[in-house]
Amino acid sequence: MRSIRPLHAPRARGHRALVAAASLVLAAAAATPARADRVELAADSVLAALVRDALAGRPELAGARANAEADAARVPQVRALPDPVVSFGVQNDGFGRLQVGRMETSYWSVSAAQTIPWAGKRGLRAKAQSLAAQQSEADVERVRLGVRADVERAYLDLLEVRDQLRILARLEALWAQADGLARSRYETGEGAQSDVLRAQLERSRLQQQRWALVAEERRRLAVLDRAAARPFDAPLATTLSLADIADPVLPDSATAAADAEQHTPELRKAALAVEQSGARVSLAHRDYFPDLTVVGGVMPRGGAFEPMWQAGVSLPLPLWARSKQSREVGESRLRAQSATHAAGATRRVVQQRLEERRAVLAALLESNRLYRSGVLIQSEATVTSALAQYQVGRVPFASVLEALRGFFSDELGYFASVAAAQRVDIAQRERSLDPVAGIAPGGLGGGAMTGSSGMGAASSSSGSTPSPAAAAGSSPSSAMPRMP
Repeated sequence: MRSIRPLHAPRARGHRALVAAASLVLAAAAATPARADRVELAADSVLAALVRDALAGRPELAGARANAEADAARVPQVRALPDPVVSFGVQNDGFGRLQVGRMETSYWSVSAAQTIPWAGKRGLRAKAQSLAAQQSEADVERVRLGVRADVERAYLDLLEVRDQLRILARLEALWAQADGLARSRYETGEGAQSDVLRAQLERSRLQQQRWALVAEERRRLAVLDRAAARPFDAPLATTLSLADIADPVLPDSATAAADAEQHTPELRKAALAVEQSGARVSLAHRDYFPDLTVVGGVMPRGGAFEPMWQAGVSLPLPLWARSKQSREVGESRLRAQSATHAAGATRRVVQQRLEERRAVLAALLESNRLYRSGVLIQSEATVTSALAQYQVGRVPFASVLEALRGFFSDELGYFASVAAAQRVDIAQRERSLDPVAGIAPGGLGGGAMTGSSGMGAASSSSGSTPSPAAAAGSSPSSAMPRMP
């Protein structure tokens, strides 16, 4: 008969090692959300340097500035008088020979003509062009806000994937302990070979998913490099975790509306377009009045003949005013109406985006609060209880792993919620008119880890609801692994 080796001592040692390791990992994971010294995202020195580099080096911003300067350079051009016309000529009697100085009606001529627009036309043209130049300045401000927001979003995305890598490292540590325990139990004859194979399989899957996350980190760093006008092969050290970032403040509706009215580039551009249309209507009315052309000249006749001179004024006759000037006035008025309606439509879009962002941000802030004050604490308590009961043999090992899976899934959901709130705040400071993605019912529950094959489809064996990572409408797909 085969002798039976003692099982209880090795199993107890393995259990205690796993419990101790899991407790350490759990403590490290739980300590992060409890930080009280969170900082504003914009206060991060690394991000501030990236924004400075972007504002100094992005070609899009330089191009917008050059375009604005070009439009401003047109203002004195349209205000200037038309170029004078100088004419040289000769009048000669007959074709046989030059008769200047011999015949009284033969002479050289030098004349100049200057067209003078009707009073007020030059000023109105200059005003319309000046308003166009100011619209280009509003375009520069839009590009500047977009450049800053691009850097902030890309930086936030990089922090998120690096946090996911840290979470994956914790998962790998736990699975290494689980692999050791499964081997120990199998060697003593108490465990099944399938447990060892499963542990090895899951460790291989985690390694596979690490490769995906490393690739995602490089991809997001390349996005940030372009946004910040950095060399693509330059490393970037970050000091913040998403858990270190303070939640944005929910803006008051009236304050946010006043700020948007004053600083949204599209609203400023729309208001300038309305004013420009008014100037063009006034200019169209002035076009009923003709521009005057003043002409003066001298005709030297040579010999004993005294020189002659001439002076005159010419002006066009508005004979076709009904089909020309009148139509121009009507066209200008219609374009002014169009500009007014477009400004009203833009204002409504701005108000809609403000309300959408406030609604989404309020939900995300509440989600973050619940994570910190309830979900993560309750999830940690569940793990602690499962560990304690496993030590005394009241629950199987699968229950411990299920509890740990739920805790790390909730931690991922917390990071996703923090990032989503920051993205909404970035869009608010950008005064963006882009659509705001909503949050599906149940989307504020515990986060789910995405599988390496889905790279963005949330799933969780423990029944956790999808994470709100896409609430801001601009988050890249998560590459976080699904817990087995």
